[in-house]
Amino acid sequence: MNLGEVLNVASAEIEEANAPRLDGVLRNTNWNDESKLGSGSNRERIIGSLLKHFDAIDLSNANLREVDAPDQGVRNVLGDSYEYLIGEFADDAGKKGGEFYTPRSVVRLIVELLEPREGMRICDPTAGSAGMLIYTAQYVAEHEGNPRNLVLHGQERNLGTLAIGKLNLLLHGLRSARYEGGDVIAEPALVDERGRLLSYDRVIANPPFSLKEWGHALAADDPHHRFDRYGAIPPKTKGDLAFLQHMLAVTNHDGMVGVVMPHGILFRGGAEGTIRKGIVQADLFEAVIGLTPNLFNGASIPVAICILNKAKRPERDGKVLFIDAAQEGYFRQGKARNYLDREHIVKIVEAYQTFEEIERVAHVADLEEIAANDFNLNISRYVDTTVHEDVPTVEEALTRLREAEQRRDDAAAHMDALLAELGYAR
Repeated sequence: MNLGEVLNVASAEIEEANAPRLDGVLRNTNWNDESKLGSGSNRERIIGSLLKHFDAIDLSNANLREVDAPDQGVRNVLGDSYEYLIGEFADDAGKKGGEFYTPRSVVRLIVELLEPREGMRICDPTAGSAGMLIYTAQYVAEHEGNPRNLVLHGQERNLGTLAIGKLNLLLHGLRSARYEGGDVIAEPALVDERGRLLSYDRVIANPPFSLKEWGHALAADDPHHRFDRYGAIPPKTKGDLAFLQHMLAVTNHDGMVGVVMPHGILFRGGAEGTIRKGIVQADLFEAVIGLTPNLFNGASIPVAICILNKAKRPERDGKVLFIDAAQEGYFRQGKARNYLDREHIVKIVEAYQTFEEIERVAHVADLEEIAANDFNLNISRYVDTTVHEDVPTVEEALTRLREAEQRRDDAAAHMDALLAELGYAR
């Protein structure tokens, strides 16, 4: 029996039975691939062992679909197992792992900052392995909402990653999620029947950092007018703000954006400075949160979480909250990487929700202060993390010196008295 061919046929039939959700997912694996599984006899041995191993495990929905996890509500065991394997693969892949996998602690942080609710429309335009969409559904379930009453949409240009994401969504029970392939800048696929961009209540993403070939040549003639709203088109070799502009274009008038960005977008000049100024003047930035370096697979650079809000609460109008979460107490240091634990996420979310000054951690700046800084959003301009030493005045220093001299003289006199009693007078 050719087990490789049997699995190839079975994979094709499973795809067809689950079209279009699994299109291009299972058939991409060739179980007869000699370059990966070796000669015929070796393939039979490996595949046979694999089938026997899984045959001993009950993977039915009734046995694995849900489990009650402390502080996390009802969880999907098979889906979470797949998520675990994706995370392990991302660790092994190093820098390339960051192209499809965002650390789940960072995902949780952004989702909890955005507070999605049942009935909302959610989009991740650079969805990778779909972790942000999946945790959004989990967050809604944990807050007594029905995740099936969510619209979950995503797009991903890497077809291999797209396959991972599709399977991840399916294993988490999110069968109605729409996940499209293609370049979101050049060919946005999440459009209505008239070709207009769909709009969403929450747009969440970790786009590729400073992408050099992002589609600059197409931007000026973009039929959706995504890149002519804030005064400039992003530079040819840095696509960060192109992705942000797309996200803002698909956010509805009451919606919010949560996005991972390199710190460079906060202070770089030129076209990026013009775009940043336009977004600030439109009063869309609500919070800029700096995270510690070494959180991401194979990337040591620090990142910023930018929260943009088209419907700020009145007390937040004309204000931006800056949080420096790279401070001690806001992350856990590891040997090769740093980590955001539950306690750190809670502290950051609480700082965002209270929207108040926190010494050496958070500062609320109004637009006048930002304009005075030439619309530079670099966190260090607003949050002073300096530990100020208690430097005495000249008078205080002289007083302390005289007191020290007096204590020295008193100690010497006491010692002379003791020596005199013992007959050793000087």
